[in-house]
Amino acid sequence: MIDFGRRTWRIRRGPVAVHGALRTVVVCLGLLLVTCAVGVAGVVTGDLDFTIAEVWRALRDPDAGFDRVVILEWRVPRVTAAIVFGAALGASGAVFQALTRNPLASPDVIGLSAGSHTGGLVAIILLGGTYSAIAGGALIGGVLTAVAIYLLAYRRGVQGFRLIVVGIGVSAMLTAANTYLILRAELDLAMSAAAWGAGSLNGTNWEQVLIGGGVIVVLLTVLTVFAPALSQLGLGDEAAAASGVTVERTRLTLVVLGVAPVAVVTAAAGPIAFVALAAPQIARRLARTAGVTITPAAFTGAFLLLAADYAAQHLLPVTLPVGLVTVVIGGGYLVWLLVAEARRRL
Repeated sequence: MIDFGRRTWRIRRGPVAVHGALRTVVVCLGLLLVTCAVGVAGVVTGDLDFTIAEVWRALRDPDAGFDRVVILEWRVPRVTAAIVFGAALGASGAVFQALTRNPLASPDVIGLSAGSHTGGLVAIILLGGTYSAIAGGALIGGVLTAVAIYLLAYRRGVQGFRLIVVGIGVSAMLTAANTYLILRAELDLAMSAAAWGAGSLNGTNWEQVLIGGGVIVVLLTVLTVFAPALSQLGLGDEAAAASGVTVERTRLTLVVLGVAPVAVVTAAAGPIAFVALAAPQIARRLARTAGVTITPAAFTGAFLLLAADYAAQHLLPVTLPVGLVTVVIGGGYLVWLLVAEARRRL
C-alpha cells in the first residue's frame, strides 16, 4: 500500500514499511530528467551531429555503418560512464560528509582520491597500465589510505574535524609522492600517467562501463542498506550507540564502502575532483533535508559530471579533460562554501 501525506510518502507491505520526504522524490526525479536531457544532447552533438531519429535508427540497425560506431561505441559509453561515475562520486562524498558532519569532507579533500591516484600511478609505471592493473592499484591505494587516515585520526574514537585535518596532511604527502613518481618515470609512461591523472572520459569503452558500473551499482546498493546507520551516526556517536549502532565498526565499514566507488572511478577515468565535494551539499539544499543523504547526492553527482563533461567537449573554445573543468568549477564552489560557513558561524 502506498500512502502520501502532505510532505512524506510511505510504502507498506506487511510488516515492512519504507518512507521518505516527497520533496526528495521530486528533486531526484527532476535531476533524472535534466540528466537524461543532457545525456541525449551529448549523444546527438559533436563534430558529427545527429537527429533523434538518426540515433534511434543507428541503435536499432546493425548495418548503420559509421553512424552506429560513433553513437553506440563512442558516445553512449561516454554518457553512461559520466552518469554512473558521477553518481558514485556523489554518494561517496555524502558518506564522508555525513560521517564527519562537515561540508568540507570529501574523498578528494581528505586524501582518499590521492591514495587511489597513487595506486593507479604505481600500476601504470610498474605494471604496464592495463585496466585491471590500474583498477586493482587504485582500489588498494584508496583502501590503504583510508585505513591509514582512520588509524592516525583515532583517539578513543574518530572525530570529524580530526579526520579532515589528518586527511589533508596525508593528501599533501601523497600528492608530492605522485609528482615524484611521474618525474622519475620514463617519458612515455610519464605522459600516459599525466594524461590519466588529468581525469578524462576520453576513450571510455563498454568494458570499463560494464565492469566499473557493475561494481558501483553493487557498492551503492550496499550503501543504501547502511543509510539508516549513517543517519544515526550523523546525529552523534552517543545517539547512534543508544539506537543500537556499533559506532566504530560501522564507521570503519562506511569508510571502506565510501572510498571504493572513488577507486573504481579513478581506475576508469583518472582522479576527478570536487564532484564528491559539491554534489552532497547541492543535493541537501535542493531537497531541504536536515542532513546529507546518499540518494539525492548520487543523482546530483550524476548530473554534475555529465554536465561538466558536456561543457568540456562542446561549450569551451578547446576540448579539455573533464577533470580540469570540475577543478575550476569546484574551486569556485569551495571558496563560496568557505565564505558561507564563515558567515554562518559569525
